[in-house]
Amino acid sequence: MNEAEFIAALRTLPLHPGAEGLRDDTATLAIGGETLILTHDAIAEGVHYRPGTDPFDIAWKLVAVNLSDLAAKGATPLGVLIGAVLVEGAERFVEGLRAILTEYAVPLLGGDTISVRPATFGCTAIGRAGAAVPRRDGGRAGDALWVTGTIGAAMLGFEAGDGPAYLRPRPRLAEGRALAPHVHAMMDVSDGLLLDASRLAEASGCTAEIARAALPVAPGADPLRAATWGDDYELLFAAPADFAPPVAATRIGTLADERAVPLLLDGAAPDFPLGYQHR
Repeated sequence: MNEAEFIAALRTLPLHPGAEGLRDDTATLAIGGETLILTHDAIAEGVHYRPGTDPFDIAWKLVAVNLSDLAAKGATPLGVLIGAVLVEGAERFVEGLRAILTEYAVPLLGGDTISVRPATFGCTAIGRAGAAVPRRDGGRAGDALWVTGTIGAAMLGFEAGDGPAYLRPRPRLAEGRALAPHVHAMMDVSDGLLLDASRLAEASGCTAEIARAALPVAPGADPLRAATWGDDYELLFAAPADFAPPVAATRIGTLADERAVPLLLDGAAPDFPLGYQHR
């Protein structure tokens, strides 16, 4: 059973309406006059970071990837719960947690600790939604597709020996809050820009038409490799064609009426993997 098959099986279970049919990266929970955004991600040794990585960096990346999901909803973080593994140098993990939680003013709510190898860490992040909560399925034909920042820096950091762009991503929380009231759809770029664009388009009943020359690639990165590598944690969003983003972003294409495939690159369906998927 691969990842897609497993998620399809989970959809047969009783689901809360806020689970959005398990078609998004977060869940929404309305309590009184508040709407909470909940997300959970795990990172594993040998998959998301190399064995021997400084536990400081493990802690930073663990929290950052979860805050990135909140950013895509325009949410303000309320706190995180951590599932931690007692690794050698655990004091460095605590220091890393302190650094990122202080940087983004996010309190620790609690969690659990275990001892297991290879190590897998988990984090649940909870945020408060704003007046608008963009979903990945809200795109419309004719929308412009945009992405914040650049792509490929994490790939270059990994290849250079686990540089900061790979291990210490910067969740786009402020950008997400600025964009949320104006966009039709939004998600973060974690598994590769092309794959995530195809997911947004497919969820929206559209086809993403992307121009390779428009991709905002980090200096020194090959555009196609950068667009399929992942770990960028930028924000991908669909907005009306005349929308002028209030944050630094690059238009990379358009959402069109649905075709036979969810993504076209320079007018053709790519014949290579679009990004990272768990097997």
